[in-house]
Amino acid sequence: MGSKNQTATVNKSFGFRTKKYWEHNWQLWLMLLPAMLYILIFCYVPMYGIQLAFREYSFQTGITGGKWVGMKYFKQYFESPMFFTTLKNTFIISFWSIVVGFPAPIILAMIINQLRNKKWKKTVQTTVYIPYFISTVVMVSMINVMFANGSGVVGNFLKAAHLVAADTNILGKESAFVPLYVLTGVWQSMGWNSIIYIAALSSVDTQLYDACKIDGANRWQTMLHIDFPAIVPTIMILLIMNMGNILNVGFDKVYLMQNSLNLGISQVISTYVYSVGVKSSQFSFGAAVGLFNTLINFFFLVVTNWISRRSTGTGLM
Repeated sequence: MGSKNQTATVNKSFGFRTKKYWEHNWQLWLMLLPAMLYILIFCYVPMYGIQLAFREYSFQTGITGGKWVGMKYFKQYFESPMFFTTLKNTFIISFWSIVVGFPAPIILAMIINQLRNKKWKKTVQTTVYIPYFISTVVMVSMINVMFANGSGVVGNFLKAAHLVAADTNILGKESAFVPLYVLTGVWQSMGWNSIIYIAALSSVDTQLYDACKIDGANRWQTMLHIDFPAIVPTIMILLIMNMGNILNVGFDKVYLMQNSLNLGISQVISTYVYSVGVKSSQFSFGAAVGLFNTLINFFFLVVTNWISRRSTGTGLM
């Protein structure tokens, strides 16, 4: 009898706390509702279509009516001669995009943070933000104009400086594709990506900078011992998120820069899914390749998050 009364008391207390919680926080949940609905509709509901990777799709039967074939399309991709090619190309482009592109906004943010003239600081920030608003199509068009064989200004300069051979078609050269893709991506996005680091640096106690001046520290030492440690948690969180998208090489830019001469390095998983899965109407095969891509990304996300938690104490989970 006593245990029943105790249980009833606990339930009543829990109900009272829940009621008080909703009375104080219902506005916050109401504000959060559109975002939750968006994630539910556009992120979770489409997962219903994952079964397409395990079925033999046809237009007559739809997603759920096809014959269940299990791992058939995964094996088809693994045994395909394009498996190692697309995987290697995707890893190479992603690796250099992270190695070169990830530190760039960090360095830029710390440099901008050291500018003392407010007008000059705003001018620099605005200037480096502008390239981000150039569309991918326009960006690739600029690349084609500047590096066109025979008429490209930058291409002719490189040839005149004997940095490349005079008969080199830069846009068609496989060894030039990754540097072009990575460096133009860094130029376009590093200003915008530096915003979050600049915001993190704005919360640093100004007394620390005053203490550095008193101790005789120069700007390099200030950035190394004050600015960088202050943004390490932000750096780790963004690194984890970037590693979770390591194989999601931007389809649009790669596809627009792709041509028959550089296909050996520019054929990545996303463009292969489009050319085989969509253009050739092999939707089940394309879904299987896309799902494999997602699983690899998830693996890198979990591993990077685990390493970050063990080494810095910062992570997503």
